Amino acid sequence: MPTLRSATLSPAPAATPSPTAVTPSPAAAGTTPSSAAKRRMTARRAADSPDSPQFASPHKSPLAGSGHFGAPKMLSGSPKSSRKRLYGDLVPAERPKWNPRDPAQMQAVKEALHVATTPSCGLVCRDDEQRRVFEFCKACVQQERAGSLYVCGCPGTGKTLSISKVKQSVSRWADEMGMETPDDLSINCTNLGNTSDIFGKILEKFQVRKKASGKLSPLQQLQRMFSHKESAPRRMLLVVVDEMDYLITRDRAVLHDLFMLTTLQFSRCILIGIANAIDLADRFLPKLESLNCKPLVITFRAYSKDQISNIINHRLKVLEYDVFEPMAIEFCARKVAAATGDMRKALGVCRSAVEIFESGLQDSSDKGAGVVTFDHMDIALSKVFKPAVVNNILCLPQHQQMVLCALANTFQHSRKKATTLGELNKSYIEICRSTQVPAVGMLEFSNMCMILSDQGYLKLGQSKEDKLRRVTLQIDISDITFAFKGSRFFEKCLEQPKF
Repeated sequence: MPTLRSATLSPAPAATPSPTAVTPSPAAAGTTPSSAAKRRMTARRAADSPDSPQFASPHKSPLAGSGHFGAPKMLSGSPKSSRKRLYGDLVPAERPKWNPRDPAQMQAVKEALHVATTPSCGLVCRDDEQRRVFEFCKACVQQERAGSLYVCGCPGTGKTLSISKVKQSVSRWADEMGMETPDDLSINCTNLGNTSDIFGKILEKFQVRKKASGKLSPLQQLQRMFSHKESAPRRMLLVVVDEMDYLITRDRAVLHDLFMLTTLQFSRCILIGIANAIDLADRFLPKLESLNCKPLVITFRAYSKDQISNIINHRLKVLEYDVFEPMAIEFCARKVAAATGDMRKALGVCRSAVEIFESGLQDSSDKGAGVVTFDHMDIALSKVFKPAVVNNILCLPQHQQMVLCALANTFQHSRKKATTLGELNKSYIEICRSTQVPAVGMLEFSNMCMILSDQGYLKLGQSKEDKLRRVTLQIDISDITFAFKGSRFFEKCLEQPKF
């Protein structure tokens, strides 16, 4: 009897049926060759393993015994099936639950969302900008020529991180091409004592031989170095100047001289300037263009909702568990994109939401695992995007804050637009009595109202008698209630009866 391998690879002639094949009936003598072949194949399968149900399965691949991969076999319903054990590993396992009470897991979440943490998955959503910067640097290295590039964009749009990634890519590319890897120098202008100190830092990087004698300034030494072939350095230098806004002086001389270095005949500087001011290029580019040293400008636009959501999810991929509700991340991305598009602010909001969730665990006896919800994110966003007036209210002394609460109680459920200083004082005294805070006298109360009037919170009218002075609220009541949201003391003040 032929083996399964011989039956599969070298099928027997039609005239020599298998010993175990069933003799066809006369009625089947006129069947087509295809139906006869099917019967022979079925007979061979049955002969090879008559008691094994999987060989009779219609999902059996004809190449299964030839060493090739065929169609996957249907799993048997038996829990002891060897094929179930074989193919069961292909089913994606369910992600483990996050245990927020585990300090190690909580710390891992906070680190993944920290601004200083460089994502292991790489920078996403800035591929086009990185490609343009890389192509610029690549052309300069290949042609051994200097050049200047200006990167601008709002804070938190990935400028510095993108340029850092490009520097690594340029070094890797030069090594692969067998070219001399350019040196690199990163300068943050906020660390400079004087704007002209930037030329000294560049000179230190280039100076491999004895320093030139004389009283030449670092700028003059660089200019002389790049003007003569004998003194020009052989190796290229990639200079990244971050926070370039700090180099702006009244005459912008430092900024102009810096870019002018790339126009000298034997210059080896590849200059990349980074600044938050988008209009900085419009202010100094016309002058640079007249000096024939206009840089290439690449603008990093604010992140969109989808980009912010994508970046947050990519950072969380390093974790083995879900931390946020999907709706919470989408809400954060939508709010930040509408306000600033600042990715650093979005990460800060997410960390704040995690901390709010963590503080809630301390007050809860629930031992089960949970995730950061929409409500946690809402509280975190409220703290970050408070209006300026809300922050100012929170900075006021306590008794002045209580006066504002008295004003809110007076007008919140009333159609009146104004009250008197005497009525407002009654509301203030009632708040003090219920909160057990000693009230100030009428004269001091009047002085507090005058201070609040000077700061624009309310408006005081004129009257011979102090108690009859007209008081009008100049800010929205919602700003007062929002400022004190979450404070039990002031929420109690706002629950007082209205006068």
